[in-house]
Amino acid sequence: MNLYVRYFDHEYLAKTVDDAIGFLQSIDEIKLESNAASRITTFLNSSNLYPFRLKVSYSNYVLFLKTEAETLEQFKSEEELRKTQKSDRVATMAERKKNILDALNERKEGWWEVGIKFKRVLIVPETGKCKYADTPFRVRLKAKSAMDAYFQVTDHLRARPDIDPRSQFPSAKSQNFEYTYLGPIEETEQQEA
Repeated sequence: MNLYVRYFDHEYLAKTVDDAIGFLQSIDEIKLESNAASRITTFLNSSNLYPFRLKVSYSNYVLFLKTEAETLEQFKSEEELRKTQKSDRVATMAERKKNILDALNERKEGWWEVGIKFKRVLIVPETGKCKYADTPFRVRLKAKSAMDAYFQVTDHLRARPDIDPRSQFPSAKSQNFEYTYLGPIEETEQQEA
């Protein structure tokens, strides 16, 4: 395992801890403490995959990253690839959230079947203390969209006198809110008649 070492615009790929210490000593403004080598060795030998920061002045740090790269150029190309993959994942997640919001806000007037699981505050009779309990609630209702149905259900539950106002409701985007469009009002009422 090698170490990528960076201090502002100074960077280096060290093969050993002594190599890293030699690089740091070549930078004039860095003053290393006597235990710097042992701290770097501890980081290198640990299972920690996160970056390590070594304080070298009042407010300045040297950054260390473990890497399998053999050269600085190889490390930089691997980091560029990793950043590209991460931005692709972020874009995919943003697209998924946008799709969820689009589905929730899509206007479809009619009957909806909605299920919500919320954290209901209950008082324990023996102790008089409160606890949260997962409470499912399912209903069919008329709404203009899934989001409209969500707001109708949560408003109804908040207004009920048997539900403590400290109860917590999930986001409409969460797995604890389910909805199914059953059809337009006229068609559904004709089928049930």
